[in-house]
Amino acid sequence: MLIKKSELNCIAAKPSQYPSEDVVEIAFAGRSNVGKSSLINLLLNRKNLARVSGNPGKTRTINFYSVNNDEFRVVDLPGYGYAKVSKSVSHDWGDMIETYLKTRDNLAIVIQLVDSRHEPSAQDVQMYEWLKHYELDGLVVATKSDKISNNEWAKNKNIIRKKLGMEKEDILLPVSSLKKTGCNELLSIIGELVSQWHDG
Repeated sequence: MLIKKSELNCIAAKPSQYPSEDVVEIAFAGRSNVGKSSLINLLLNRKNLARVSGNPGKTRTINFYSVNNDEFRVVDLPGYGYAKVSKSVSHDWGDMIETYLKTRDNLAIVIQLVDSRHEPSAQDVQMYEWLKHYELDGLVVATKSDKISNNEWAKNKNIIRKKLGMEKEDILLPVSSLKKTGCNELLSIIGELVSQWHDG
């Protein structure tokens, strides 16, 4: 898939602020410090489209990005699991994410990001269980893959798959925003999903 144009479509905190449902959406979810904004910027070929915050947990909205003049949208969900955020705020984010998952008929899949170096957290597991419940699971991206060796990744990928309860056919793709590895593979998968949506 070739990304020719990408721009911020809208910022929303509740369903009444979401854009129209006539464009297929690919959402991204992950912990606050997992590198979600960096990956979105890399995929969409824009340096500062998704803001990379020095303060993890700062994003408190759902950000919608139009790609290739609304061929599809990338949706950046609020990061979860940042320890310094109060429980009430964290609960609000959970409600915001779940409301989006429940109500969005044009959502094709949620790409969940986990850190390739670590065992998934309890909140990572909860998120994947949510995605299974809403039938939006099946694609997990392991970020920061440049930080570990091939041997470490061989071990960690089994730990990640087991901890999340991924099925055999589910995809676990290592990527590095720094080295730009895995990006083309992820774009190809997204391109197939968008094509299937348009054909279906």
